Amino acid sequence: MPLCFIEPRDAIRVIADSVGREARRQILGEVVHAWVDEIPEEELAAHYAKAVADLDEHDLSMLAAWHATLDAGAAIANKDFLLGAFTMLGDNRREALKIAAGLRGEEAFNLGVAEEQALDTVLPWLSRGRCAELAQDCLELYVWDRLGSDC
Repeated sequence: MPLCFIEPRDAIRVIADSVGREARRQILGEVVHAWVDEIPEEELAAHYAKAVADLDEHDLSMLAAWHATLDAGAAIANKDFLLGAFTMLGDNRREALKIAAGLRGEEAFNLGVAEEQALDTVLPWLSRGRCAELAQDCLELYVWDRLGSDC
């Protein structure tokens, strides 16, 4: 029987505070992806709209390029097109949201938005089980960061 004295959410925060910039960036990316996986189906479009609303022209172009890879027609790097095309993505809607949220998160990370703020926003929405999985991934990133090599 394993002993655990810290909740997985808190472990993720502690590890994120203990690693370098690149490992922190990866942790935040994993947390955002986990959050998207747990969003109820009926809320995906609203979250996608919010993520797309905050993207700049470069990020919109990257998201449109991803849309184009799905052979869903010519993708246009504009918010209205991307929002309108979201419903036609079918099973790829979560992946589109992960990309949009990731681009938005990357921009925030580069602008110096506190990682703690991002974790505070997303971690409460994750189930305990998902947080436990993420904590394990974070431990691997911690070792990678400390050893400077692949885990």
